Amino acid sequence: MTERLDGRTVLVTGANGGLGEEFVRQALERGATKVYATARSPRQWDDERVVPLVLDLTDGESIAAAARTATDVDLLVNNAAIAPASDTSIAAAHDDVLRSVFETNVFGTMRVSGAFAPVLAANGGGAVVNVLSAAAWIPLPTVYAASKAAAWSATNGLRTELAGQGTTVTGVLVGMIDTAMGARFDVPKVSPSSVVAQSLDGAVTGAYEVLADDDTRMVKGLLSRPAEDLGAATAQAMAAIAS
Repeated sequence: MTERLDGRTVLVTGANGGLGEEFVRQALERGATKVYATARSPRQWDDERVVPLVLDLTDGESIAAAARTATDVDLLVNNAAIAPASDTSIAAAHDDVLRSVFETNVFGTMRVSGAFAPVLAANGGGAVVNVLSAAAWIPLPTVYAASKAAAWSATNGLRTELAGQGTTVTGVLVGMIDTAMGARFDVPKVSPSSVVAQSLDGAVTGAYEVLADDDTRMVKGLLSRPAEDLGAATAQAMAAIAS
């Protein structure tokens, strides 16, 4: 399935590279009229349909300014996130890691969604896509995983809250993606193009969730079973990676 975005205006956070760059590219391929490509320090694009825009998820005024500028958006893609290499513990996590990861992955995503909710409503309802992670469901000892679990819960609540204004909210759950963020992990990865294609199809059709790879679909199937089953599967997978 390849759903069209003809005539739509899209805003992508974290658009400078990796998955964000792919969201920009595919949105244009599907017929989007304009794409706001946002980042703390936006890059230049060789396409007049792409509008570079400053947006810092940790700065409330930056988010508000972006919403005042991009008043024609009807598809918001919350893609930006961080996963520090030093994030290796829950019990011993440093305060700076806890704060920076949650500030970006949870609070930033919530702030952007809140700032653009009235914009989406004014443009007919539109859609939100939140790029999450299978780590939201896996018992991994990282702050990143905890932040994605919180973002998943917030995504579900946002869907309920915005339904009345006609805005759909799609959560994208995926394991390892072949981008710079996942480069340090020697495990099978799904391509950015596949994840984005599934995500945009889900946004257009109003899907609640997109399970973007086989590992994520397997994990989702384990959620209805005893927690020990998921714990055992996680331990086995981590042991395989370590070996």
